Amino acid sequence: MSLRPGTETIRFRRPTTDKPEPPKPAKIPHNALLHEQGYGFQTWELSPVHALRSWAYILLHALPARVGLLIGGNDKRVAFFAVRVALAMISGLVEAAFYRSVVEHVNQRVGRYLFFMLVFSAGMWNSSAAFLPSSFAMYAVTLASSFAMRPSNRVGSRRTLAATLLFATGAIVGWPFAIVLSLPFVFEELFIFSGDTVIPSEKKSWMTARWKRMTLAVFAAALIFVPVIGIDSLAYGKLEIVPWNIVQYNIFGGEERGPNLYGTSPWTFYANNLVLNFNILAPLALLSLPALAITRIVDKRRLGYAPASESHTSPFTVLALRLAPFYLWLLILTVQPHKEERFMFPAYPLLCFNAAVCLYLMRGWLEVSFIKLTKSPWKASQTSMFRQFTFSLLVGTIVLSLSRTVANYKYYHAPMAALFNFQMTELPRLLNATGLLPTYPEGVKEDDQPRLDLSPISEFNLTLCYGKEWHRFPGHFLVPNGIRVDFIKSEFNGLLPGHFATHPLQGQSLASRWWPRPQTQHVPSGLNDLNKEEPSHYVPIEQCDYLVDLDFPLNPVYSDLEPRYAVDSENWERVHCEKFLDARHSMLVTRVLWFPSSTWRENNRFGDYCILKNIENVKRKEALVSRSSQNM
Repeated sequence: MSLRPGTETIRFRRPTTDKPEPPKPAKIPHNALLHEQGYGFQTWELSPVHALRSWAYILLHALPARVGLLIGGNDKRVAFFAVRVALAMISGLVEAAFYRSVVEHVNQRVGRYLFFMLVFSAGMWNSSAAFLPSSFAMYAVTLASSFAMRPSNRVGSRRTLAATLLFATGAIVGWPFAIVLSLPFVFEELFIFSGDTVIPSEKKSWMTARWKRMTLAVFAAALIFVPVIGIDSLAYGKLEIVPWNIVQYNIFGGEERGPNLYGTSPWTFYANNLVLNFNILAPLALLSLPALAITRIVDKRRLGYAPASESHTSPFTVLALRLAPFYLWLLILTVQPHKEERFMFPAYPLLCFNAAVCLYLMRGWLEVSFIKLTKSPWKASQTSMFRQFTFSLLVGTIVLSLSRTVANYKYYHAPMAALFNFQMTELPRLLNATGLLPTYPEGVKEDDQPRLDLSPISEFNLTLCYGKEWHRFPGHFLVPNGIRVDFIKSEFNGLLPGHFATHPLQGQSLASRWWPRPQTQHVPSGLNDLNKEEPSHYVPIEQCDYLVDLDFPLNPVYSDLEPRYAVDSENWERVHCEKFLDARHSMLVTRVLWFPSSTWRENNRFGDYCILKNIENVKRKEALVSRSSQNM
């Protein structure tokens, strides 16, 4: 988890084990990196004791967030979408560079297939605009791969330097484990002739030159550590090497610590998840290396046949190295007990590349078989059979991907939609009911009125609570300033985040002079790396003015800690509810995909994702604020 004051960088994780972890609550009215005010959550990873999250990575997003604030009149919601738009644009640019490199250095048809796979796949839709270190690693790996697609040769060092710098950037700034995806590239640089033709007598000098070039590139890439360590050390108030901290905790943390505290999954997790996000592209990607081996036997001229020789590398070997990163990544993640969808993000574009190569090779098999059957290469050049084969597969995957993307939106968009209604409808209603909403002369058009100012809402001292829905809280970007978000106790017994320190901080380091938010240097109590519950991170339900809760009326599930608040009409009023898929009681196919059919929808069950109002609390606060505004 990676959260900063006033804003959240990634979603909460919902551990599936019984061991959770505790942060401590606190409010933060201090200057934030991305916004001036906020009430952001702090997780144990952001404590200076552990320092597992890089503030250098977070700082990269300050510019688009600031632009969003300027455009939106200091509205954090606009800043949120400005960041997401910026991330989507970066993803689009690196994917375009990757596509162009594949067209120029692999094959035009492979590039064409890759283009449609990148543009339409549900997996890329999920990962491209995600505010996650693993998504940043995906951008860097994709751009690095655009250089790595070029054959390595002794003439130019641009490929070596650019790819090395980009792989290192993805690992140092984003996610350190993503460096694994560079291993086939490094192996090619050091041991494979690739684009060079080397006679035996020159092999030693050739290898010396390659190793020297790679060593210099690695030293240059190591310089990326300097600004990252500098920024993170300022933020935490002491020397910190965050990439090493992440590796140390996840690999050398010992039996009591480590990622397994947050849940484990069977080895089939990623196979199922990749099929869900990439449908038929996932098996195509997995079959790419076997398809290459088959092509080497049945269609050896497909890649440009060259006779075996000690002085050059077979094009099949070169392409196998291009396909290897996805397999390596999938293998390493599969054997890890703790699995999350986002861990696969860095390899998503490589999955699409493998699938595109496999489709191209399969088309080659059809062409070879057709020529053998008809004994006529001319007929093969005239038939549309091969084009129809690839076209039908691409159309099929596009339709399934779009259906999955729409399903994600329609079935699970409620957490964001509910908060949108809360900000745009319920809070203005409160201001209007208490005389704090400005009025305009009759005849003034709505477009001519200034942007709605919600700052007076702080007069109400409102608390928005999350119980069992804590893991779907989309972040403080979508909660207006002046609204405090807290957690109430639910069946979950793990560590939930707390608020950053709000009290004046004494005895801070000299780094505080150079860092705008000294709260990041404060060591909070109650944070641990053992996933143990911290009771101080909860507030009593009576303290909540509004509550976010999910209720399944057709298949209700409740307990003493998780009662059905949505049907308790004596204490709670439904402010706004959105439909949310009850996946457990819906058919597999209809809950995974969406099609505009009533028959299709009848097989799904939905619950109510609601913003609930504490009738007594809000009524009392409305009366207090009304009296206060009348006396002004």
